[in-house]
Amino acid sequence: ADAGYGEAFFHRLGHGIGQRGHEEPYIIGGSGAELLPGDCFSIEPGIYLAGKFGVRIENIVTATEIGHESMNAEPESSITVI
Repeated sequence: ADAGYGEAFFHRLGHGIGQRGHEEPYIIGGSGAELLPGDCFSIEPGIYLAGKFGVRIENIVTATEIGHESMNAEPESSITVI
C-alpha cells in the first residue's frame, strides 16, 4: 500500500496446504485464522494492474513453535524485486 499498489492488492495473502492445494486456513485480513505448529501454508502476495499485468510470488512455509520454516529451495534473500 505504501508504494501505491494498495488498490491492486485485492486477493487473499495465502492459504493452507494439505490434502488439497488450496484449503483453510485462508490468510486474509479479518479471517481470524490461527496457525498452529506443523501447519503448512502458502504466503503469495500479488498485485493485479487492470489492462496491464499481474504478478505473484509464492513461498511455502511451515509454522513452528517459534516462528516459521521456509520450504522453498531458494533462500528468501535471493529474491530480486524489479
